[in-house]
Amino acid sequence: MPPVTHSSHWGAFTATPAGDELHITPFAGDPDPSPLLDNFTDVLRHPARVTRPMVRKGWLEQGPGPDARRGADEYIAISWAQALDLAANELQRVADSFGPQAVFGGSYGWSSAGRFHHAQSQVHRFLNTTIGGYVRSVWSYSSAAASVILPHIAASQDEISRRGVSWREIAEHSEIVLSFGGLALKNSQVASGGMSEHTERGYMRQAAERGAQFISISPLRHDLPDEAAGEWIPVRPGTDAALMLALLHTLWRHGLSDEDFLARYCTGWPTLVASLNGTQDGTVRDAAWAEAICGVPAAHIVALAQRLHGKRVVVTVAHSLQRAQHGEQPVWLGMVLAAALGQPGLPGGGYAYALGALGHYGKAFNRVSFPSLPQGNNGVDEFIPVARIADMLLNTGAPFDFNGQRRRYPHIKLAWWAGGNPFHHHQDLARLRHAFCQLDTLIVHEHSLTATARHADLILPATMTLEREDVGGAPTDRHLFAMHPVAEPWGDARDDFAIFRDIAARLGREEAFTEGRTVREWLQHLYGQMQEKLAQEGVKTPDFDRFWQQGVLTLPQVDDGGRMMRRFRDDPDAHPLPTPDGKIQIYSATIASFNYADCPGHPVWLTPDEQPDAQHPLWLIANQPATRLHSQLDYGRHSARHKQQGKEVCMMHPTDAAARGITEGAMIMLHNLRGAVLAAVTLSENIMPGVVQLPTGAWYDPVDPLAARPLCRHGNPNVLTRDIGTSSLGQGCSGQITVVQVSLFTGDVGEVQAFVPLNQQERL
Repeated sequence: MPPVTHSSHWGAFTATPAGDELHITPFAGDPDPSPLLDNFTDVLRHPARVTRPMVRKGWLEQGPGPDARRGADEYIAISWAQALDLAANELQRVADSFGPQAVFGGSYGWSSAGRFHHAQSQVHRFLNTTIGGYVRSVWSYSSAAASVILPHIAASQDEISRRGVSWREIAEHSEIVLSFGGLALKNSQVASGGMSEHTERGYMRQAAERGAQFISISPLRHDLPDEAAGEWIPVRPGTDAALMLALLHTLWRHGLSDEDFLARYCTGWPTLVASLNGTQDGTVRDAAWAEAICGVPAAHIVALAQRLHGKRVVVTVAHSLQRAQHGEQPVWLGMVLAAALGQPGLPGGGYAYALGALGHYGKAFNRVSFPSLPQGNNGVDEFIPVARIADMLLNTGAPFDFNGQRRRYPHIKLAWWAGGNPFHHHQDLARLRHAFCQLDTLIVHEHSLTATARHADLILPATMTLEREDVGGAPTDRHLFAMHPVAEPWGDARDDFAIFRDIAARLGREEAFTEGRTVREWLQHLYGQMQEKLAQEGVKTPDFDRFWQQGVLTLPQVDDGGRMMRRFRDDPDAHPLPTPDGKIQIYSATIASFNYADCPGHPVWLTPDEQPDAQHPLWLIANQPATRLHSQLDYGRHSARHKQQGKEVCMMHPTDAAARGITEGAMIMLHNLRGAVLAAVTLSENIMPGVVQLPTGAWYDPVDPLAARPLCRHGNPNVLTRDIGTSSLGQGCSGQITVVQVSLFTGDVGEVQAFVPLNQQERL
């Protein structure tokens, strides 16, 4: 088979089969290809692949209903006809008896870079066209708190992140890049829909060579790449808000704040000053106050504030900062700090939320993007913030606060999951398992035996992206790719569209779901819509067959980054921001009216509930992995080669290790009240003392799946993280940091079983 084009969230490539493996060649136009492409080389025939439909024995024999055995039951292999009948009958039962408001459509959207086989679109379209809707989730685990608060203070997260300060502006104009949470290339190497040109490293190098100063404020040195030639200021996890308040106090106290900008373009600066100087409550939020909280010496805080004055400064805040209790506060304060320096709207200056967190951000936009699959109309109004899934299942009918509303959790009987693994991105996994046990039925589409699949009642084997035809593209990627199948589906796997089509047929809704189109016809239809819009722009494109043959199409772009803020700065009356008075909200009367103690009307420092103590003296950072996207292809070659003894690797400072008798490469146990995790350890001075770092994404592998306080022998840190909302405002994920103890582990819990096939019986 000759090489074929394909694409992924971390890069485009050509693939050539070589026996059971693949030879992967990165897209020739990519200046800095992602090493994650190596995860594709050996996954097609991996033992962890799901090759047959399977049903959980207890569910098949006893019928739908809550069951504490989920995650520890046996599975029976069945035929596709049987599986499709079971799925259709159960969906019809729940819809008829309880309505579509008893069905949760679960998907996180990262399954495939292909725009048609986008799993989230497929499952939502299926539920809308067959039963009239579903309970949905809103926002994302990565940025939910920011997505809620940014529209209150300036504009939508998409506007701030995607159309704000660009990498090109930074390379050409910025004098200081002040980055809270860093600019880690492991994060910016991925983008939903694909990323054909990884340019962040080059832009940082260009800026540094021009003389721009990069300053990373983070517990981890490597949150800023070497190319930035930057400065590292270690800070205690979760304390960035206190540091920002102290910087603001210093600017104000020394007459360095841009009072003209604050008066003309902002609302509420005097209110915040009253908090900074102690008028409000007697506490002065100065550098000495912040030192005790964040660990940065007061003199360094003062010096940093003075360095910022008079410079072209862009303030960036990483996703990671808002993935913690009170995570809305550093997002808010990043904007306030940029405003106090008078920077918003200046080329290479201002506020760039989440720059470097995804490859989408800081880039030019396509004039026309490839359209998404229509999802139809959802007749159900009920929803939950995405990270509140366990709360919903455990607290049926209970009230919850969210963004000024008081809502109630719906009663979900059936969850249908495609293209996602909540046992990767959710917190407190013992609590999550208990929550899933409350369902009548959990149906999961999967190409591999993730922990979520191992808790399902019905597992439907799905193809992986390498076995599908699709079109890969993103709004900020100027290349559109024909994604040719690299291999035939393994075993009996089918793509999500085929699975949903056959279930819809059993429900008498096939035509409504497919609109009479095959996969290829849908691709031609969507391509034609894009082609028509480009023609209206005066751009000629090849027909679909020609595009499919050549494999890649270059699209015209427009670089309008920062346009909103520039126009606002030029004339705030003619081009106001989409806030109540058209200005940046340093004080928000709207948020104040909600009366949330955990998110008042102006940004504050609120001490998190969890703090290191004698039993759990170390902070744990559970950040995104460098060797895979989320938990995808954790068994892939690149991910596997970076494990030690088959386990994820935890970074620890030598001082903390020596105090515990721990040496390089030893096996350690991280533990707290929620559970325990085994990992190999690496010692490094690139992490501040008192902090350990264990990335997410190792597949959950509990020694006892039913334990109330599980031990994961593979290294999944979400056994340890807390399942609480960031605040009553955003209700985002707070899984970035928690507290733990670390001990040397010398026991024997057997080999990692996460990738071992299920013990299947045959019943056809």
